[in-house]
Amino acid sequence: MLPKVSIIIPFYNDPYVDQAIVSALYQTYPNLEIIVVDDGSTRHQNMIAPYRSRIHYLGKRNGGTGSALNYGITMATGKYVAWLSSDDRFTPDKVERQVAYMEQTQARICHTDYHVINEHGTITEYTAAAKYASAKAFINGIRHGCPVNGCTIMMTKELFIGLGGFNEGLPYTHDYDMWIRVLLSRVDFHYLNEPLTLYRRHSQMGTVRNFNTVMHEANGVNAKYAHLLDQLLATLPG
Repeated sequence: MLPKVSIIIPFYNDPYVDQAIVSALYQTYPNLEIIVVDDGSTRHQNMIAPYRSRIHYLGKRNGGTGSALNYGITMATGKYVAWLSSDDRFTPDKVERQVAYMEQTQARICHTDYHVINEHGTITEYTAAAKYASAKAFINGIRHGCPVNGCTIMMTKELFIGLGGFNEGLPYTHDYDMWIRVLLSRVDFHYLNEPLTLYRRHSQMGTVRNFNTVMHEANGVNAKYAHLLDQLLATLPG
């Protein structure tokens, strides 16, 4: 039997949420559960209503994306979990392709390439993910910033729980912090070189509206782990 995959969609006042849900519902992979976590929204819940019978809808007080993901993944019953932001979309074969890769390689975490789309869903940049020639080059990349698009990630729930989930005290860089902790745990961070996510860049996204705050927070995460990543890099050949 194919392993179950739980897709977690954190939602907060996002007018694109119906597109995210549809892209999750119409995956070619059959063994799915879709969990939408309403993080205290006051708008656009009506866009979810047509799909309520086909998803798990969880409500909570507003606590940020990290807290919504933690709640949704804790409730998930899949072997694998995937994060889909409510303004992004998965390609129809995203889950099928990534599960096949992970089952074949026994990967515990994997990220992929992605296309960038605009407000209207038009692709504005193809295969936008940073590419690295080696594991050491990737770790060096994450030492200086976050090259991983969180919505391309699939990981085992067991790994996520074992790492203690996202740091809810980091509103914007909980993902960067998590990927560093994965590497410091000496878990192989796999990359599947296929564009399987459509990442939407638009003027209302939090990382655009709060750019200076995001950069300040990212610099803090970077400083916290810099010496540990340097020690890890020193152990690797090349």
